[in-house]
Amino acid sequence: MMTDTANSIVTRYLDLGPESGPRVLVKECLGIEGITTRCGSAAFAEAPAETAHSHVVETLLGAGAHVIGTVTMHELAFGVTGVNAFAGTAVNPGWPDRIPGGSSSGSAAAVAAGLCDFAIGTDTGGSVRQPACCCGVFGLKPTFGAIDRRGAIPRGSSLDVIGPFAASAPMLTKAASMMLAGFASETIDTPRLGRVALPAEVEVAPEITAATDAALAGLEMAQASLPSFADAYRAGLTVINYELAGEFGQLARSNATLGADIQGRVRAALAVTPEDMAEAEEIRARFTAEVDAALEGLDALVLPTMPTVPPTLDKATDPRALIPLTLLVRPFNLSGHPAVTLPIRTADGLPAGLQLVARKGAEARLCALAECLADRCTPADTSKETP
Repeated sequence: MMTDTANSIVTRYLDLGPESGPRVLVKECLGIEGITTRCGSAAFAEAPAETAHSHVVETLLGAGAHVIGTVTMHELAFGVTGVNAFAGTAVNPGWPDRIPGGSSSGSAAAVAAGLCDFAIGTDTGGSVRQPACCCGVFGLKPTFGAIDRRGAIPRGSSLDVIGPFAASAPMLTKAASMMLAGFASETIDTPRLGRVALPAEVEVAPEITAATDAALAGLEMAQASLPSFADAYRAGLTVINYELAGEFGQLARSNATLGADIQGRVRAALAVTPEDMAEAEEIRARFTAEVDAALEGLDALVLPTMPTVPPTLDKATDPRALIPLTLLVRPFNLSGHPAVTLPIRTADGLPAGLQLVARKGAEARLCALAECLADRCTPADTSKETP
């Protein structure tokens, strides 16, 4: 079974960097010298091989990582299910009947399967945190701009951030320390948290609320209000659609090898206007200020990672209908704040996530919080990690 699982996740095996370093798998939208950056798409399958590593891969190798391969993803990093007819759909190791999440499906699944010590993904609208939640592992979205995106696809984005996945909070801290310049580990004994009071129009399933309550039981928390939360979700969709239409619009018009769901989404995104973007930017500024204000005097804001448990694969036939799975994560791509997800479980043993959001530049604080709170969560399997 492990061989079948690995075959569904790993797209290329590599041997870069010292074997003594932590084993790392990389989402295949991040360039690696000598191979094609397929981005999970037949449209890029015959593209020329890269002549240099992406900046993040170069950084990891310089820090002593052992890059052992690339992993599958949702095509063009533009989807939330991880279902990919061309590159393969990564098996969700803990819940094989359910989606692995997207777009960094292979990165999350690889960690959950114990195929590596940590994996690298990208997050434009929740694409690290949402699959980490689906697969029951830890995932970090750093501050926008904290990690150089040179060599990443999409080439241009005001939302996208590169981030790590790990099966334990200490390993997530190690990954962050190898990726982020100036990272200095912290320790937190008594977290100062603010629980986000979500607007009435933002619906969260009762079992997710119950799992969140259980994970936070006994902690003293302030109440935090983000009035523009729902607007920020919609504005985040506007921005990602506008920017990806600008990058991939011509490809969607002319290339028949794109998956039908991606071709349809990109073509629909071409309808987003500069006026729509201007409105989204106004919401970005307003929501960013709200998050900054809510964080005053706190280490982090707390809310669920996903509004429901991951759907089963047989209910993922219309990927566009599942975009609301990013309802609780996408707003923080718009604002640019760093966020981490910790794995928790519902009463029925299904995957859920606890999301923490901190001040910009506070990745070390987030990792310390994850270590502080990890014992409250159902621990992921760390048996395959390098000590």
